[in-house]
Amino acid sequence: MEVTVYGPLRSATGGKRVSVDFDGGTVADAVDAFVDAYPRAERHLFDADGRLVPSVRLSVDGRAADPDEPCPADATLAVHPAMRGG
Repeated sequence: MEVTVYGPLRSATGGKRVSVDFDGGTVADAVDAFVDAYPRAERHLFDADGRLVPSVRLSVDGRAADPDEPCPADATLAVHPAMRGG
C-alpha cells in the first residue's frame, strides 16, 4: 500500500510517500500497518489510551474515510495528523 503523509508525520517517515505492507482490511488496519512500519508516527495519531485522535483525517484513494470502512490492499492511504497550535 502507498501511504501519503502530511505535516509532522514526514519526520517519522523520512518522506511524503512511503510503501507499507498491507494485506487489506479496514482503514484502521491500514493505519496500524503504517504505525507498525513507522513507530515514530504513533504519537502523532493516537492518544494516551491508544485511540485514534479525533482530529486525524484519513482518506482512501482520494476519498475521506472512517477507520471502520473497508480498505483494499492496493489502495492509497493519506494521513493528515492532528495539528497543534492555534
